[in-house]
Amino acid sequence: MRHVNHGGCICLLLCILLSFCAGIETIDGNGKIPALFTFGDSLVDPGNNNFIPTWVKANHAPYGQDFMGDEQNGRFSNGKLATDFIASGLGVKETIPPFLDPNLHTQDLLTGNAIPMWKQVELFKTYKARLENMVGVENSSNIIEQAIFVAVAGSNDFLVNYLIVPNRRNQFTVQQYQEFLLKVCSNFIKEIYKLGVRKVGIAGLPPLGCVPGEKTLHGQSELNGCIEEFNGISSSYNQKLKEILQGLEARLPGIRLEYISIYDYLLDMITNPSLYGLEITDRGCCGTGLIETGPTCNSKTPITCTNTSTTIFWDAVHPTQATYKIVADLVLRQHISKLL
Repeated sequence: MRHVNHGGCICLLLCILLSFCAGIETIDGNGKIPALFTFGDSLVDPGNNNFIPTWVKANHAPYGQDFMGDEQNGRFSNGKLATDFIASGLGVKETIPPFLDPNLHTQDLLTGNAIPMWKQVELFKTYKARLENMVGVENSSNIIEQAIFVAVAGSNDFLVNYLIVPNRRNQFTVQQYQEFLLKVCSNFIKEIYKLGVRKVGIAGLPPLGCVPGEKTLHGQSELNGCIEEFNGISSSYNQKLKEILQGLEARLPGIRLEYISIYDYLLDMITNPSLYGLEITDRGCCGTGLIETGPTCNSKTPITCTNTSTTIFWDAVHPTQATYKIVADLVLRQHISKLL
């Protein structure tokens, strides 16, 4: 059994990265993949937020300062995202363009893009129809069936919608909210299965109690460590999700589900930073690093890190390019390789 963790499928974004060609060498050189699809939230958004009505954007300095050409493209980091590194690691594309970009070329549909998750299934159906028009029904079905789908979602559901904004907290206990997200996730996987998806790897919740912004908002900014209660929410959710997905794999013939333990990777990086060449684990680089993110991390905010390559967080919520690179290498080697 290969486990999947789709930490909350009702998050902000659905990203799709697609390459269509005669075949692309896999990371071990023993096989080929026709396409890579990535679903997720702001951790993998390459800039869709630039084209939707929201005040939380990253299309301004200092975001993107280490991206190719110092480009403020909407990525919530100083440079590339994990999904960019996964795409390049698979030889698909160097970076992922956002699907909502009005300047997106037709060729980008064949080499990589992203679309918003609030219309996740319907937009994917539309995307599939466009692909069928470009390459034919049979080729489209083969691409989707042989493609690898990676989902990274759920952090915002708990970080913002539950632990910060009180509405959900007043409606649900932690356990009830977990079950709510698990049900949504389960239904989502069933829907994409109906559309021909067969190879899925999904990342679980990260260690929520280690996020600097979350610690600050709960009066723990000086804590030299993490809020164990919040980390417990992540780990218990991930365990429940593994069980749910084990059942899904048994009931959905031909599907392969790979659980990606982002929680373990990030917690080990925070607990044992020197093993990864990291030093600063308790704050970001933007301003104080304890609360700034989105609009509060801007061109007037001082960058307080002397070396972003040794810091886990870029702003108070999102990782640095260096962290994303480490995570991407682990995911490629330990999880994506099992889906090839």
